[in-house]
Amino acid sequence: MTRASLVFAALLAVLLPASLLAGRVWISPFSPSAGPENAALILMELRLPRALLCVVIGAGLGAAGAAMQGYLRNPLADPGLFGIAPMAALGAVGSFWFAGLLSPALAAWSLPGFALAGAGLAMALLALIAGRTTSDAQGGAGGGIALFTLAGLMIASLAGALTALAITMAPSAFAMSQIVLWLNGALTDRSWNEVALAAPLVALGIGVLGLAARALDALTLGEEAARSLGVDPARLLVLLVIGVGLTVGASVAVAGIIGFVGLIVPHLVRPLTDRRPASLILPSALAGACLVLVADSAVRLLPFVTELRLGIALSLIGAPFFALLLLRMRRGEV
Repeated sequence: MTRASLVFAALLAVLLPASLLAGRVWISPFSPSAGPENAALILMELRLPRALLCVVIGAGLGAAGAAMQGYLRNPLADPGLFGIAPMAALGAVGSFWFAGLLSPALAAWSLPGFALAGAGLAMALLALIAGRTTSDAQGGAGGGIALFTLAGLMIASLAGALTALAITMAPSAFAMSQIVLWLNGALTDRSWNEVALAAPLVALGIGVLGLAARALDALTLGEEAARSLGVDPARLLVLLVIGVGLTVGASVAVAGIIGFVGLIVPHLVRPLTDRRPASLILPSALAGACLVLVADSAVRLLPFVTELRLGIALSLIGAPFFALLLLRMRRGEV
């Protein structure tokens, strides 16, 4: 592990137990018997799975952001901009329409199932459109990456429009409110079931992104130079689509839209590394876990009547951060 990875791993080891303290009821993880009568149940069945889900989601989004920025060679790239998260959200919205037609056992899994199906559809569309373009446009420098970006933005735009249509045609006001709340992203009332669903998919996705790391390093020299070093653009694209699809799709499936993590984290980590994509993926995963864990702990501690949605909180952080990056790019500092 690099020095940056060790720093964020040590920070995560401190933040994880500390996050178990966050909540309206004070419970010490070291002596839960000193708290309320059901302290152990709250700790093990509510706070611990929620904290682990923060780690899983933050790690997946952080690694996906680092890989996307390395592939597109653009520090403003974010996984949510390329259609996978919006399509996963569209699938989840669709589950609110069909949940009533399913048996109770299947209805409980309809939302994550539909969300993963939406992410899978986005992955297939990206591979179909951009993959063919990458293999055909061997002579066009930047052509494959540019058309991948355009394909992702087209998918994101289509998914956003269909999601808005689904909201306006919701069968009831209650269903509409549930859809809107879910789209804002949160980890309220999540359990071990969501951890068991997301953790293996995110781990597999980060592993796939790790396989693409050396090719991403070569790509920093340009597409032609990368091909001369033996990089297969079509294979690299497939690895990126699968890795980002698994990490982002699994995160949306269990938590809704959690934005800006993939944008913010690589910028925080990059000064601590040699700036190569290969050395950025693992530290970004650990830093993403730390960021989401801190943000979720903060929303639980804020003195509001209802808990602030995690997606809203991170957007309130991410939007000014994005604006600052734009100003720095204008000055040539990024």
